[in-house]
Amino acid sequence: MGLRIQNNIAALNTQRQLQVSGSGLEKSLQRLSSGYRINSASDDAAGLAISQGFRADIASYKVAAQNTSEASSLLKVAEGATDQIANMLVRLKELATQAASANAGSNLDKINSEAQQVITEINRIANSTQYAGTTLLSGSFGVGASAGSTSTVTSAANGYSGAIGMKTDETYNIASTLTAGVGTMTITTGNGSETIYFAAPSAGTTKQVSFASMGLTLTVNSSFSSAMDGALIGKHLGNATFQVGSMNNGDNQIAISLGDATKTGLGISTLTLDTAANAQAALTTINTAISNLSTVQGNIGAFMNRLSYANANLSSTIENVTASESTIRDVDMASEMTTFTKNQILQQAGVAMLAQANSAPQQVLSLFK
Repeated sequence: MGLRIQNNIAALNTQRQLQVSGSGLEKSLQRLSSGYRINSASDDAAGLAISQGFRADIASYKVAAQNTSEASSLLKVAEGATDQIANMLVRLKELATQAASANAGSNLDKINSEAQQVITEINRIANSTQYAGTTLLSGSFGVGASAGSTSTVTSAANGYSGAIGMKTDETYNIASTLTAGVGTMTITTGNGSETIYFAAPSAGTTKQVSFASMGLTLTVNSSFSSAMDGALIGKHLGNATFQVGSMNNGDNQIAISLGDATKTGLGISTLTLDTAANAQAALTTINTAISNLSTVQGNIGAFMNRLSYANANLSSTIENVTASESTIRDVDMASEMTTFTKNQILQQAGVAMLAQANSAPQQVLSLFK
């Protein structure tokens, strides 16, 4: 072997090996300190892209699970109100049974007075039971607008944009005019009518027109005119939709409707106990109301069960998708510690051998003796 001092090939080789082991040692330290196998795109570009998708899904699933919990809370509020309404219907039946009997005598007016107060309270509870500002039992929850058979009202070109607060199967007849920029809209239902005056929306804008007595809000646009005349019918169109998945489709959503627990929805708005005959007829009416309320309560219970299953599925999905993301991105600490120890020993050995390689050319000095 030739003895050369200009280029120490052994030292250069040792230095290169030191760089390799040093780089491995740094990467192991990074992984062990962070807990991740992938700390940058250069570590595993494909794995990083896949794990990022998993992370987004996991975050979405967690919010979806929160949505199901909040939906369950909403249903519990509605259920509590229907329980009280059920108790009041039982009391109504007691009063009707008492009033239907001849022994009630001169007490009919007192019995009827209490019955009317009970009916009023049923209606108040149904109209005031809310969750996050949304009324639950008035018959408007989860209900949207469907055009009547001869209506042009649902056409955006004729000024209509949307409706909030409609009741199931209620028909809303609309008459509208526009004079000197002032719009007039009258809505008539089986329970009466209401007229609203408002400044017509300017080009490219919309305006909400609220009918307080009906709990209805219509949105009109700048095309508003008398062409908006027609009829809207309240139908369950799935407007009360809860997102229970990470995708934008029906399989990842649950549409909830609760029904109508008002005195009109239960069919007791005209019930009176002022005569024995009316009280006897009221017994049948109250039985129907109890049946109607049972349907509402049954729907609430069914949706609560469905949401509990959805929540359980989301919990399982979050766990399994998190495991998949962890397999790709997280570091195996035991395996990485083994790699770290190997690189650490190689680094120590490399430093020692570099010292030896650097001293090897000094053997040339013995030739000068």
